[in-house]
Formats: sequence, C-alpha cells, structure tokens
Amino acid sequence: MSRVGFIVNPIAGMGGRVGLKGTDGVIEKAIELGAEPVAHSRALEMLKELRRLINEDVEWLTCSGNMGEQALLDAGFKEFEMIHVTPEDSRAKDTEEAARDFVERKVDIILFCGGDGTARDICSVTTNRVPILGIPSGVKMHSGVFGISPARAAEVLAGFLEGALSATEVEIMDLDEDKYRDGEWVVRLYATALTPFESTFIQSSKMMMSEATEDDIKEEIAEYLVEEIEDKPEALFLLGPGSTVGFVGRELGIDKTLLGIDAVVGRELVGKDLNESRILGLLDKHADARLVLSPIGAQGFVLGRGNLQLSPEVIRRIGRDNILVLSTMAKLRRTPVLRFDTGDTALDSELRGKGYLSVVIGYRLSRLVDVSI
Repeated sequence: MSRVGFIVNPIAGMGGRVGLKGTDGVIEKAIELGAEPVAHSRALEMLKELRRLINEDVEWLTCSGNMGEQALLDAGFKEFEMIHVTPEDSRAKDTEEAARDFVERKVDIILFCGGDGTARDICSVTTNRVPILGIPSGVKMHSGVFGISPARAAEVLAGFLEGALSATEVEIMDLDEDKYRDGEWVVRLYATALTPFESTFIQSSKMMMSEATEDDIKEEIAEYLVEEIEDKPEALFLLGPGSTVGFVGRELGIDKTLLGIDAVVGRELVGKDLNESRILGLLDKHADARLVLSPIGAQGFVLGRGNLQLSPEVIRRIGRDNILVLSTMAKLRRTPVLRFDTGDTALDSELRGKGYLSVVIGYRLSRLVDVSI
C-alpha cells in the first residue's frame, strides 16, 4: 500500500483575483479586498479525479481541517490518518512541520495544493529525500513540481503510485513578491526537488527569455496591435502582463505595468493594474472588449499563471474569439503547446477549441499553435 502525505495551503491563490499578485504577507489585505479561498476547490477537483483513476488502496496522512482533512472527506476518502493538527489561521511553519512529520513517517510522496511558496516551504524540509507533487493553486507557479492542472496532477500521481512514473529532479523557483508587486520580475533558483515526471502533464520551470534580437519583432507586433486599437476607438483593450505586451504599451505611449492588467480605449489609459472587480466594472461600460496576452515561455500558459485577475467570469464576458495572443517565434520554439488553467474545466475546454490557437508573431503575421488537452 502506498503512503501519501497531503497538505493544502488554504490561502494559496487568494491574492490573484484581487490583483495582489500573491498572498505572502498580505493575506489580511486580500481578505479586505474580498478575496475568497480557491485552494480547497482545486484540491477537491484533483482528489475526485484521483478516485476515478486509482485501483489500489492509499494510506493517507494529512493535516486537520482546511489543510487537508476537509478536502479528503469531501472527495469521499474516509480512511486517513490525521498526524498534524493545525490552527485555523495556518502559516508556513505549519506546512513545514507537517512536511517534517511526513518525512519521519516515510511517505512515498508528498502531495500539496498551493503555489511556489508552498513548494519552497516543503522542499526546505524534504531536501530531495521524498518526491513532491503540486496541485496548482497559487498566483505564481514557476517551479517544475506542478501538474498543469488539478486533473493532470491526478493522472501523474496515479502513474507514480502504480509504478509507471519515476521521480526526476526539477527546479524550485522563488519569486520576490514584494518586488513583483512593484513591477519587478526577480526570480531565482531556490532549490531542487524530486517529482514524478511526465513531460506533457508536468509543467517545466519558467524560462527567462530576453534576447535583444527579439526587440525588433516585439516592436512589429506592437505596431500591428496599436493599429487594431486605433481601428476600434470605442473598444476596450485589456493588456496583460509580460514584456511582449509591454511593447504595446510603449508604442501607445502609456505607463504600462509590466506584471499587471491595464486597460485602454483608443490610445487612452482607462485602468491600471486592475483586479477582477475593476475589470468587470469596465466590461459593464464597454460591450466590445479585447484581451491581449502573451504565453509564459516554456510552460505555455496563456491563462492561469500570474493573471488570476482574469477570472472565468471575465473571460466569458470577453469571449474566446476576442482573445489576442502575442509571441515572438523565439519564444514559441521553446513553447511547443499553449495551455489554459482558469480554474473552470468547462471554460478551459471551450478555450482549447479545436486544439489550436492563432498567435500573432509579427506585423500582420500569425501562426497556428497547438493547445494542450
């Protein structure tokens, strides 16, 4: 019988829709802004899929309440051992203590629900002694231990428990959230960890690509987008994060935030560093809206990583046909497929459409790129 340690970070991802770009040290502010927990539903989605997939028994070790116990119960797992009692307002030290208990009990793998911060806390204890696998629920997930979605994480865990997948060493990335909120992208390699690896279901670590030779291409893409914006002077254009979209802001002459969602009508900036509620407010005023995004290099995520302000409700209001994806060919060569992980599986399926997406790669040039199932 396989032994699995299970941890849920109940506050993971709460800062996303309210535009805080993370929850480290700002959970009280997130709650004040109306943030709601998302980790439980993500963990539950994964566990329900796992129950459908696995035939063998699993010995579950977990934490009390919303750090694991409740998700197991809601998914229909009745047999588990609660070896770590946590307070209602759990913190990083509770994750670390639980991981330490799991290691001492010689679990085969630690399954966790959270983001990069949770992965960092766990691997600081495991130090490559025990494989870990992440159910993606954070605002930022650049490490290589996450399934590309809760359902895919279930498939990876099932394969590992059945002996079909082995553990591989991957990178744990650490993003400075304070600098991230100020518009700086400071990512460093924190550690390595073991994780069950399946190339299509486990995301790679984010590749940082800033080749100077790409600037001319980004300027061409920006020139084309600005023409589109000028041709539709009454339409709302929501400009997503990243340097490629940043060139659009530069071409418009606006103060574009590097890591936030900004809005323009014509050439006028009408909203800066928007959260979900402010985006919905603008959509109430503008029936015609476009969303401009660029995928994360190597991982391929268009939605669901670093732009949780773009909630399922926002995406449905805008519509799939009004999403414009931009990328240089250099990035696409390192990004074989595009991915969507909005937290709404039905919406993700709609966004995948026929299995490909048109991506703007230059001035009035586009390319069809595969979308991962």
